[in-house]
Amino acid sequence: MKFTAKAVLTAAVLAFASAGATVATTEVVYAGSKASAGTASYYGKRFHGRTTANGERFNMNAMTAAHKSLPFGTKVKVTNRNNGKSVIVRINDRGPYHGNRVIDLSRGAAAKIGMLNSGTARVSIQVL
Repeated sequence: MKFTAKAVLTAAVLAFASAGATVATTEVVYAGSKASAGTASYYGKRFHGRTTANGERFNMNAMTAAHKSLPFGTKVKVTNRNNGKSVIVRINDRGPYHGNRVIDLSRGAAAKIGMLNSGTARVSIQVL
C-alpha cells in the first residue's frame, strides 16, 4: 500500500484533532506588524516523548510551543488576557493545522497562564 505525504499529514492532523486538544481564543502580535485574531490549543500526554518538527523530544512540561511559520528557537511571550498571567515559550514544533488555530502551547505553558481548568483563554502573543 502506497502512502503519499499529504495522506500521512492528513492522518497526523486528524489524530491530533481527536486527541482532545483544548482550544483558546488568541490574538497574535508580531514585532512590526498588525495584530490578528485566531485560536490556540495546547497538547500534552499523548504527544509526550514524541519527536517535534525540529528534532527534539516533546516535553509536555517544558515552556514550548508549535507555530506554523515562526523560526525554531523564536521566543514569544504569551499572556492570558482574562487573568494577566504570562509565560515565555520557545517555538520548537510546527502547527497547529486545525481550523483558525495560531499556536499550540505545551501543557506546562498552558498551566502557567491558567488555561487548563477553563479550557479556553483569550491570549496575546508577542514575539521577543
